[in-house]
Amino acid sequence: MTTLAILQDILIQEFDLTREQVGIQASLSGLGIDSLDLLELMFKIEDRYQLAIRDDIPNNLETVQDVVVYIDVLLARRGPPVAPDADLHATG
Repeated sequence: MTTLAILQDILIQEFDLTREQVGIQASLSGLGIDSLDLLELMFKIEDRYQLAIRDDIPNNLETVQDVVVYIDVLLARRGPPVAPDADLHATG
């Protein structure tokens, strides 16, 4: 599932929107998402991606695409996930 599709699912579920409303170029303010809603959205993103957003949320997140790019940057910084049952001491 792509970052966009996951974000769209969160927006649809949490903000009672339709998939048609949450296109890549959709404005967050046009969707009725204010700064408090954006903070709540960040908590949902943390939960979904197992991230810890420690920095302040950028104030230039204006569209769905901006949020997708922000998530992708956070995921790139985190690096590849390690499977919970991976044996880190195995020598293949």
